[in-house]
Amino acid sequence: MNDRSSRALLEQLIGFATVSRESNLDMIEFIRDYLGELGVESELFYNAERTKANLFATIGPRERGGIVLSGHTDVVPVEGQAWTVDAFCLTERDGRLYGRGTADMKGFIASVLAAVPVFLERELKLPVHLAFSYDEEVGCLGVRPMLAELERRPHKPTLCLIGEPTELKPVLGHKGKLAMRCHVKGAACHSAYAPYGVNAIQYAARMIGHLEEIGEQLARPEHHDERFDPPFSTVQTGVIKGGRALNIVPAECEFDFEVRALPGYNAHEVADELQTYAEAELLPKMRAVKSDTDIRFQSLSTYPGLATSPDSEAARLLALLSGSTEFGTVAFGTEGGLFDQAGIPTVVCGPGSMDQGHKPDEFVTVEQLRRCDAMLIRLADYLSAEVA
Repeated sequence: MNDRSSRALLEQLIGFATVSRESNLDMIEFIRDYLGELGVESELFYNAERTKANLFATIGPRERGGIVLSGHTDVVPVEGQAWTVDAFCLTERDGRLYGRGTADMKGFIASVLAAVPVFLERELKLPVHLAFSYDEEVGCLGVRPMLAELERRPHKPTLCLIGEPTELKPVLGHKGKLAMRCHVKGAACHSAYAPYGVNAIQYAARMIGHLEEIGEQLARPEHHDERFDPPFSTVQTGVIKGGRALNIVPAECEFDFEVRALPGYNAHEVADELQTYAEAELLPKMRAVKSDTDIRFQSLSTYPGLATSPDSEAARLLALLSGSTEFGTVAFGTEGGLFDQAGIPTVVCGPGSMDQGHKPDEFVTVEQLRRCDAMLIRLADYLSAEVA
């Protein structure tokens, strides 16, 4: 393509409807071909079905660690949302660029791709790596095989910048997440004989109530970390299904719950406590009525939190790039905890605001995109400078 501006590239990227349930290969192949035209080779890391892929590419010397610029290619659905523009066609209006993924987070990816010619023009002393993943929106699932490969390499990247939307404010931390599903198998009977059945909904409700009690304990002041909002780990139940008719004691119920955990707190402690409660308090009562009743737990997704030190080299570079040492945290999760867990210190900074993410008429401002372009030029200057 002739126009390699971030705005033109964003228009191309928004045209790919990479909702997490769909393939992202059209977008990945577009990026691979774009980089190929500039002489940059890409590696693709496919899922088992080969319907989705991560992309990893390196510009500059390969015998040093370098900086990763990371973004996810998938977006959330638009069904049921009142969009006033075509969600998958970039629309510019009053200094805003509308479309699904403009803020979260194809705006950053567009800026990164627009900066590739700049990186190529410079004599980089440290490499820059591009890492674009799939299935971030459904639990940071897709990036893991790519990270596993990076961990095995002799020259692992030394720092990662994730371009999630922070209005280009420097972010050093976020909470981790654990998502679980609980299946309750009761015993059906006519509601007129309710004591002879095992009401799966009622036992599920008791566990949900216990989750609320756990959440109240986590919210106590001694567990607070004022860097975060809210300043404590949270527990909430978001989905519940069960029952067939009012006059039938329900034999099945399931509910989904999540833990948003402060860095350093093991979210699995919540699931373990709930399972202990179920096995000690509820199952004996259920099985006293019907022996084959059961309570089972299923992990849906999990990723760690992020808490990069403000005194770290990663934080110092982020301050240089963003022009600010007012480091913050964000309430939403990123792949940052996984990069950090893989031994790659990570920071978060990108164009747009998550106030627009996942909403109808999602947008990023032209000004934010321009400022992100400028930040990446500063990165090129840094990577071109003499380094020890």
